Amino acid sequence: MRQNTRGVICTLLGGSCWGFSAACGQYLFANYHLDASWITVVRMLGAGLILLFINFFRQREQFTGIWKDSHDRIQLVLFAIFGLMFSQYTFLTAISFSNAGTAAVLQYLGPVLVMILVCFGGRRLPNGIEIISIVLAVLGTFLLATHGNPATMVLSRKGLFWGLLSAVSLAMYTLLPAKLTPRWGSMVVTGFGMLIGGVILACLVRVWNIPVALDLKGWLAVGGMVVMGTIMAYTLYLQGVADIGSVRASMLASVEPVSATILSVIWLHTRFLLMDLIGFACILTTVFLLAKKKEE
Repeated sequence: MRQNTRGVICTLLGGSCWGFSAACGQYLFANYHLDASWITVVRMLGAGLILLFINFFRQREQFTGIWKDSHDRIQLVLFAIFGLMFSQYTFLTAISFSNAGTAAVLQYLGPVLVMILVCFGGRRLPNGIEIISIVLAVLGTFLLATHGNPATMVLSRKGLFWGLLSAVSLAMYTLLPAKLTPRWGSMVVTGFGMLIGGVILACLVRVWNIPVALDLKGWLAVGGMVVMGTIMAYTLYLQGVADIGSVRASMLASVEPVSATILSVIWLHTRFLLMDLIGFACILTTVFLLAKKKEE
């Protein structure tokens, strides 16, 4: 019972930290007009270095062993670029064109995309629960984008585009490290992935040429994204997975968009209408349906 309680609390706190990170991103975009690529680079490099420093002493064998196999090295680089870098950048860009709550919810279309890919790879049609999940995902996205009126577009086209792209990136983030994490551990894979992805993106966008003017509050928000939104979030979530299993943990981690929405309203004074909340509920319901199906 004690382990179960610890797992539930850790998972909820981890998901809430991710929501807090999304709210920090919205705060930085609204008040400092930062470039999404700059935030992505700083977050990935900072989190990657700290995670690797911690795990160098805790998982020395995995720390060096992951580089000894050429196939694992290639997989790690692919995960760093198309999993972590892609997901971090698209999610933050989605926030810049919408808000933390909406971007977080749209990203949670990712599990539905994974399910569709699994059906396609298995050459089978979706079953009853999977069909309901697809319908709810489409309905939720429709309500968020139009508030139920197909003649109007309340969510900007860029916000919708980057939100849907972040869902694609979440699906890739889920599938790419499937063979790496059981062998080398999630923290080591994530740490190296963050560092590699951050270095590559920094070179691609020439991050040193991007103008940045932050005061103390701005740097605190950046620090919150790195420490709370990445390091603490991953550590707490992985402890939750160890205690209660990946299925229950993935369900409880969907508190992320809920916390992001609450923080957006209370801290950043973002307004959400009833149709937005119904759309949120439709999309988040798919997480529970698919997780429940996996558990069975």
